[in-house]
Amino acid sequence: MTHSKTDQIRAYYHTLFSVWGCQHWWPAQSRFEVILGAYLTQNTSWINVEKALASLRAARLVSVDGIRRTPLGRLENLIRSSGYFRQKAQRLKTFVRFLDERYGGSLARMFERPVMKLREELLALNGVGPETADSILLYAGNQPVFVVDAYTRRILERHELIGPRASYDEIRELCERALTPIGSPEMGQQVGLGSYSRPVGPRGSSHSPSRMSQASRAPRAQVYNEMHGLLVGVGKNYCLKSQLRCEECPLQKYLPDKS
Repeated sequence: MTHSKTDQIRAYYHTLFSVWGCQHWWPAQSRFEVILGAYLTQNTSWINVEKALASLRAARLVSVDGIRRTPLGRLENLIRSSGYFRQKAQRLKTFVRFLDERYGGSLARMFERPVMKLREELLALNGVGPETADSILLYAGNQPVFVVDAYTRRILERHELIGPRASYDEIRELCERALTPIGSPEMGQQVGLGSYSRPVGPRGSSHSPSRMSQASRAPRAQVYNEMHGLLVGVGKNYCLKSQLRCEECPLQKYLPDKS
């Protein structure tokens, strides 16, 4: 039987969630900590981001006001472990200035903006590309916008669901079309939103539960949240950049038949 691309992506979700359960993305205690992480994770590993965030926490600067009042040089030093620290410090300052000028320094007011309008505003900021903007919208704003990263692109391309030249927004829209039916309110209980008894063994890309990972979300945003984390788990454990472990992967049965 031939399945559509959207049917196949929906099947990926159900398969991965049944194996790994909730991934508890994004690991953070506040909306602003999510935004800090979205900037800091550019071109570096999450381990390095955690070190930078730990430095900011120790200095009691994980807040809009904390970034606003911290001299640029000190901010650079605190986030040095994240790499490109001068650029990232300046970009964080730019974001806070944007928040102050447009929304009176209020994240709540910012996230009341229509989602695609806010996305345009974020993309206009220096250093904010689609993945960063959508991470802010989904994980800090609980908006139903799917985040596409290198893992998602790699997996879908190897499974021949997209071509090598597919744009970010083409991939995002394909995933949103596929996952929206799962995230309908009627399906919320079926997809396992909420608690999950985690199996022994590989856990995808899961983090320990945090205030933000357990935040109340609309079902569609929750499904997008989970699917992004689940695909990261596939990319980190099996669908590596230079090494394939297809035989062990939960998605092995969906690979194109090359015979």
